[in-house]
Amino acid sequence: MGKRRTPKTYTALEDLGRVRLSRHFFMRDFLWSEIAAMHLRHNLPDDPDLAIEAGTRLASELLDPLVETFGPISIRSALRSSDLNHFGATQVKPQKCAQNASSYAGHIWDRRDDKGRMGACATVVIPWFADQYAKGRDWRDLAWWLHAHLDYHEIWFFPKLAAFNLGWREQPERRIAGYMPQIKMLKRPDEAPVEPDDMREKRYADFPKFRAITYPPIPERWAA
Repeated sequence: MGKRRTPKTYTALEDLGRVRLSRHFFMRDFLWSEIAAMHLRHNLPDDPDLAIEAGTRLASELLDPLVETFGPISIRSALRSSDLNHFGATQVKPQKCAQNASSYAGHIWDRRDDKGRMGACATVVIPWFADQYAKGRDWRDLAWWLHAHLDYHEIWFFPKLAAFNLGWREQPERRIAGYMPQIKMLKRPDEAPVEPDDMREKRYADFPKFRAITYPPIPERWAA
C-alpha cells in the first residue's frame, strides 16, 4: 500500500476513520475537536501514516489497558493537525492549545519533535474515577496508579473531571504534573516518586484489578 494522503473527500475521511489502531479504538475516535467544529476548520493529519503509527502505540499500550481495567473511557481531545493547533494556540480565546513546537509528538501526532521522536497524546476522562473525584477523592490516587501500571511519557492532570493528558513517546521522560490546587509537579523526569511505595499503593488499593475485564472470545470458525 502506498503512502496515505490527507483526505480530500468525505469518503477518504471515512476510510481514515475506519483504520483500527487497537483492540478498542479506531482513528475516528481521535479526530473530534470542539475548536474545529465551532470554527468550521478541518482537523486532518498532514502525514496520516505517521499519525496512525503513533496513535497505534498510544491506543494499544496506554488506552486499551484503561478500558480493560475501568470500562469505557472518554476521549476529550486527541489528534490535532498542525494548522488547527496553531489556530487554537494563537487565535482562539481562551487559549486551550500549546504552541506547535511543544505539541509535536504530543497532540500533533503526525510531526516528530525536535529530536526526531515519535509520539501521541490524548486527553482522557475515566468516569469511574471522575465520580469519586467529584466527591473529594485525591487525583493523586489515580496518578500513582497510572505510574505503576503504564509505560507513559507524560501525564498532565486538569481540575475538571480529573481529566488528564496521557502521552506516549519514544524515549519517555515519565513526568507527572497538573493544573491542580494541591501540587503542580508530582514527578519530575527521571526522578523517583516523592511518596514511598507502600503509601502510593495504599492510595489505589481499592482500584479494579489491572486489565481484569474479560470479553467474549472470537470463534476461530463458525458454520456457514
